Amino acid sequence: MNDDVRNIVLGVMAAGISAALGWVARTYLWKRKLRRKQAFFGLPDNSESLLVVNRGAAGPDLAVMRYDVFALLELAALIKDCSAHAQVVPHDMARQGFGERTEFCVGGPASNRRMAAHLASLLPGVRVNVDAEPSPDRGAFQIGSERYRVEPGREEYVLLARLTVGQNRNTRPVFLFCGQTAITNQAATRYLARNHERLARKHGTGSFALLLKVVNSQAYGPDVVELVADVTRAATTPLPTQAPRNTHRAS
Repeated sequence: MNDDVRNIVLGVMAAGISAALGWVARTYLWKRKLRRKQAFFGLPDNSESLLVVNRGAAGPDLAVMRYDVFALLELAALIKDCSAHAQVVPHDMARQGFGERTEFCVGGPASNRRMAAHLASLLPGVRVNVDAEPSPDRGAFQIGSERYRVEPGREEYVLLARLTVGQNRNTRPVFLFCGQTAITNQAATRYLARNHERLARKHGTGSFALLLKVVNSQAYGPDVVELVADVTRAATTPLPTQAPRNTHRAS
C-alpha cells in the first residue's frame, strides 16, 4: 500500500469516526433534552395523562369551544413529543384525585367544575367572578389584593399553573389553563409550548403560577401574550375574609 492509498484510507476512517462521534453526541443531547422535557411535564415514556376539557356554556351538552379544541391540539402535540399518551375527559366526568397521572385542565371555573375544585384546593388565593349577570367585574380575577378585569378582544387574562402536591418524586403535576375567555386558554397552552424549557430552568419540577395577559386578541388571536407576574405566593396563600383590592383595567 503506497502513501496515497494509506492517506485515503486513514481519511475515510477519520471521517467515519468523526461522524459516529457526532451522531453519539447528538443522540445524547437529544435524549437529555427529552428527559428534561418529560420530567417537567411528568410524562415518562408510555405514561398516561388526562386532558380535562370544559364545555361551552352556550352550546349543547357536548359542545367544546373552538379555541379550547385548539388548546387541546397544542397539548396533544406536547404529550406526543414526550412519547406519552392522552385521554380526553369532560370536566364533569373526571372524578378522581390527582398525582397519579399528569393532568392538563383547560377552562375557567364557570364552565369547568374540575378547574373550580383545583382552584379551591390548590390555589386558595385566587377568586374568579362567575356571576351570570353582566357587570364590570364579570369574569374578573382576584389574586391576593389585585383584581384583573376582562376587556373582551382587547385585554384578557389567563392563569397558567404547574402544581404538585407532596414530596413524592413520582407525583405527577397538574397544569391549569384558567382563562377569562376561550382564546386565552389557547394562548396559555401556546405560551407553555414555546417557553417550557425556560420555565423548567427557572422552576425545575416545582410548582408555579403565572398570570399572563393576552393583548388585542381580536386582531392578533392568541399570539401576543405578556407575562404580567409570577403570582405563585399570592395564589397559594388563602385570601382573608375582606381582602383589599386594586383593580387593573384596560387603558
